[in-house]
Amino acid sequence: MLLQISPSLRHVTVLPGKGLKEFIKVKVASRRLSYRMLFYSLLFFTFLLRFVFVLTAVDNIDGENKCSSIGCLGKKLRPKILGRSLEPNVPEVIYGILDQPLSKDELEGRSDIPQTLEEFMIQMKEGGYDDAKTFAIKLREMVTFMEQRTREAKIQEYLYRHVASSSIPKQLHCLGLRLASEHTNNAAARLQLPSAELVPALVDNNYFHFVLASDNVLAASVVATSLIQNSLRPHKVVLHIITDRKTYYPMQAWFSLHPLSPAVIEVKALHHFDWFTKGKVPVLEAMEKDQNVRSQFRGGSSAIVANASEKPNVIAAKLQALSPKYNSVMNHIRIHLPELFSSLSKVVFLDDDIVVQSDLTPLWDIDMNGKVNGAVETCTGEDMFVMAKRLKSYLNFSHPLISQNFDPNECAWAYGMNIFDLDAWRKTNISTTYHYWVEQNIKSDLSLWQLGTLPPGLIAFHGHVHAIDPFWHMLGLGYQENTSLDEAKSAGVIHFNGRAKPWLDVAFPLLRPLWTKYIDFSDYFIKSCHIRKL
Repeated sequence: MLLQISPSLRHVTVLPGKGLKEFIKVKVASRRLSYRMLFYSLLFFTFLLRFVFVLTAVDNIDGENKCSSIGCLGKKLRPKILGRSLEPNVPEVIYGILDQPLSKDELEGRSDIPQTLEEFMIQMKEGGYDDAKTFAIKLREMVTFMEQRTREAKIQEYLYRHVASSSIPKQLHCLGLRLASEHTNNAAARLQLPSAELVPALVDNNYFHFVLASDNVLAASVVATSLIQNSLRPHKVVLHIITDRKTYYPMQAWFSLHPLSPAVIEVKALHHFDWFTKGKVPVLEAMEKDQNVRSQFRGGSSAIVANASEKPNVIAAKLQALSPKYNSVMNHIRIHLPELFSSLSKVVFLDDDIVVQSDLTPLWDIDMNGKVNGAVETCTGEDMFVMAKRLKSYLNFSHPLISQNFDPNECAWAYGMNIFDLDAWRKTNISTTYHYWVEQNIKSDLSLWQLGTLPPGLIAFHGHVHAIDPFWHMLGLGYQENTSLDEAKSAGVIHFNGRAKPWLDVAFPLLRPLWTKYIDFSDYFIKSCHIRKL
């Protein structure tokens, strides 16, 4: 520092210097040091010492670390005084410690790790740990320990949800058995569906044709009931229900005993379709191969959960891939709609985990512009969890087969409520493309995508999708409980896609009534199997 006093002793100037010598150097031009100048110098240093004292007092009041008067002055004046660095080094120390990872073994059996912020503060205060390094070490141990416990809890939650969503509730099992028994003992449960006079309607394109593929009697009844009750022209509605061999008799018994007149209801098993019983069916071959690959590749739920290197959301996706739903022929059959309904021009395909809340016949008035699949896009809504899906959300773009053929940021769309122009479909190679890519995924050990029929559907229908209004299909009611109830009530179709199906105990209580309102809980079969509104 340079202290400069003018010859007239009227001006004192303090300039930056390079050390202690420069700090005490006094220039008074060529004049001698007088008593008057000495007086003013002492007066200046007295003021300076008072200034240092005030700054030191403020530092102590603020609770900062102890420091010398000159050091505290340096903190205030910056950047250096007497060669002392004033930049704090606490963040660098903390970052350095936190950057060093801790393994699970290093924390195993430790009882001194704080488990709450309160315990952490007590340890820091009572242990006298007032340096940044110890603070960072203790903080790292606590955060790492809590991360490990959180991860284990999330994985357990996903495992329990997987078990709950993959199993058949005993109430539904009971319903199927009672209906099968009724089919055997009661002629009224074996009625031809539809009756002979209504059979021509099954191939009449003047009707509104809906297709539902399901092996769940209760879920199918909710879809059918909600569809007919909300239709403005129920006498023009034809619902084709496709099921498997084991569910056919219970399904026929239910709709024989619970007619939904004036709508036309057809119940048919896959083995009743001539096309399905002649020659090889690609979807069945693919399913068999896919199931074999999954059983070897995944190693079961125990192997998935035991993987300590993967994030919980990745483990959740792999557990979901084991769900029987993704190996069910009911989930793949929609790709063969043109062959199954060779006389029809247009159909609306419904999943069995949806509820219809509006008249769906206006869907036939939509101009598809030559496209095959009318679907709701899933990249344009406000819901970032469900409605922020693009191709990269479903396909593995690190694989060259995917990255070379598709755009990762292209908008995805949803299955669950789709209107299909079968005439336009028959002019394409969509079904062939679907089976080709399913085969490629199996050959690559499921490295193109991990689960479901939507990824190959996104590929097969690429360029053949017409986006429809989101009103017609609201998704995500089986994924998250914070779905707006008002928005769900105002949607044309709500979809309980996800693990929390409305017929399961893990269903969200707030949303389940939207599904149960279409069940008659006074019905004999419902009551005898203890199916309740809970």
